[in-house]
Amino acid sequence: MPAATDRRAVTADRLAVPGRYLAALLVTGVTLAPIAFVVLGGFRTNAQLNADPTGLPHPWVIDNYRKVLGSSMFWRLMGNSALIAVTVTVLTCGLGAAAAYALARYRFRGREGIHTLFTAGLLFPLGVASLPVYLLLRQLHLLESWLGVALAEAAFGLPVTIVILRPFMAAIPGELEDAAAVDGCSRLGFLWRITLPLARPALVTVAVLAFLGSWNGYQLPMLVFNEQSHFTLPLGVASFQSQYSQDTAGILAYTALSMLPALGFFVFAERRIVGGMAGAVKG
Repeated sequence: MPAATDRRAVTADRLAVPGRYLAALLVTGVTLAPIAFVVLGGFRTNAQLNADPTGLPHPWVIDNYRKVLGSSMFWRLMGNSALIAVTVTVLTCGLGAAAAYALARYRFRGREGIHTLFTAGLLFPLGVASLPVYLLLRQLHLLESWLGVALAEAAFGLPVTIVILRPFMAAIPGELEDAAAVDGCSRLGFLWRITLPLARPALVTVAVLAFLGSWNGYQLPMLVFNEQSHFTLPLGVASFQSQYSQDTAGILAYTALSMLPALGFFVFAERRIVGGMAGAVKG
């Protein structure tokens, strides 16, 4: 009986392997198919898209991408998005690391309550706070300002940053901190010289999440900006689509170029994201 059970277990494992590969292929196909459609659609004409929406470009047309890349407004919007995304990433990682370090390495009354409050922030969507955020930014005279968007996005990015970073920082042995103190290292020095380098996988994870969240953000820029010259790329895509609703190929080219920086950034840091999330779950 044990031998028969072992054989059945081995057979089940062998049958499960193809199923896992098939599931992975299906997920990959569902993820990549829309991206491929957008990118390839930009190399086609509107006539080709109307005749065969899912076909391959024949012949390949680069005029759509050339027009977008030759537009000064496109580069202005990309610069706006990059400025806001980089600012959000720096603020989120810097403030989140400091808060996570205090919650992980310091013992004080109310520490767990504060951490619970940040954790509850994960359940607080931006849509619920749209009106208060708008009114606050108006009182601070930050409407039509990239800084207003950056500060608000960084604030909403802090909960996930602290939740991910705290387990990494709490897992550092106390003996290491004691040894650093004996060598004359202050607590801030321990954070800068030892804690942050050891938490690098988690830092990369939260940096990528903050950057992508800001780059793809639509609601906050829509609340803050009215002038087109201040728009970010997501707003620019929506504006371009409304202005050139009949130029489907041009819209696809504009969309493809808008998502390439974020997509490339994500692919570059994919392994580190997985490592950082795994460490946070273990913690």
